[in-house]
Amino acid sequence: MGTEKFTFAGARGQMLDGRLEKPLFRRPRAAALFAHCFTCTKQSHAATRIASALAARGIAVLRFDFTGLGGSDGDFANSGFATNVDDIVCAADALVEAGLPPALLVGHSLGGAAAIAAAGRIPALRAVATLNAPFDTTHVFDHFAEALAAIERDGEGEVELAGRTFRITRDFLEQNRGQPQAERLAAMDTPLMVMHSPQDEIVNVDNARAIFEATRHPKSFVALDGADHLLTAPGSAAYAADMIAAWAAPYLGDGSDADAEGEGELAGSVEVASAGGKFAQWVRTGRHEFIADEPRSYGGGDYGPAPYDLLLAALGTCTSMTMQMYAQRKGMALDTVRIELEHSRDHHLDCVDCEAGGEAIQVIDRAIELTGNLTPEERTRLLEIADKCPVHRTIEGDLHIHTTAIPPRD
Repeated sequence: MGTEKFTFAGARGQMLDGRLEKPLFRRPRAAALFAHCFTCTKQSHAATRIASALAARGIAVLRFDFTGLGGSDGDFANSGFATNVDDIVCAADALVEAGLPPALLVGHSLGGAAAIAAAGRIPALRAVATLNAPFDTTHVFDHFAEALAAIERDGEGEVELAGRTFRITRDFLEQNRGQPQAERLAAMDTPLMVMHSPQDEIVNVDNARAIFEATRHPKSFVALDGADHLLTAPGSAAYAADMIAAWAAPYLGDGSDADAEGEGELAGSVEVASAGGKFAQWVRTGRHEFIADEPRSYGGGDYGPAPYDLLLAALGTCTSMTMQMYAQRKGMALDTVRIELEHSRDHHLDCVDCEAGGEAIQVIDRAIELTGNLTPEERTRLLEIADKCPVHRTIEGDLHIHTTAIPPRD
């Protein structure tokens, strides 16, 4: 993924530090916000793993530090739940200004409760997912032990959390009290996915039931069976990301409007542009986009098929389509076609002597397997038809490639 530093101002003017995880070599199809757990940071296991996994699926994700945590300015002791909610809204506004309005909000633990509270203040939002989130925002007080009374009495105090010491003020406590989570859930018109581990020893799974019952449809529940509260168990964060991406897909859209526009621009043509790295290329057709690259053994990043792989794929797919169309038209009982193709030259060396008139690929070996109730004569005829596919004719024909220069875009 491509990770960028992303800073923005909080509600009180403090600078908040974040990281924007962007899909590698492609335009994001949507943007998301990740709100981390209480006393965690943007670098938590759940935040980094889920952001990376969603970015791999085409969703840009901003993970950031709440006020007073990680790299963000401000005093954690004087922050609290209300401050966290404001931070999320400010992060959403910053994404809008960056041209990435957040359509998905993911909150972990107390960050999940804050996500529920912030949802109604983010106009672009289309879906919310919570991970091991508490229903009651005062749940965090359970971890303050005897320090709670001292904070109430003295106005501030220190608590031990996850092996670290934090200073907590009475204002922190007040921000977490009286939060109308039930009313917010009842009024929420954004689809909600509740994810929780039945084995969570920090936030009991009964919280998930309370959240789920308090909101209205569309809503979903997924059990993160075997996961711990922080999702550090192997594979648990990746599994959660897979579930979130699959569930949110209908709400985030598939880019059909943009694809339709692109189809008009590129109908019958292909656009190729440098995508970063040593060899990687961004390939765009009317409705499809993908990466072409070289294998790592030849200095590439292996992010997509190599140029000659694409050439063989074009020949193979066209051959199979042509044979299937012919069989259908002639009433042949052809079930499936499988084709193996291989070229005989080292594709890395093909262009070493391009300017000196070096030779192109000399041999393509094509092996075809046909399944179905076919007669020997039909099999022979289909193999003859294979040589008549349009791509085959183009490769063996008198092909001329005309190159023109395009002025750089503004």
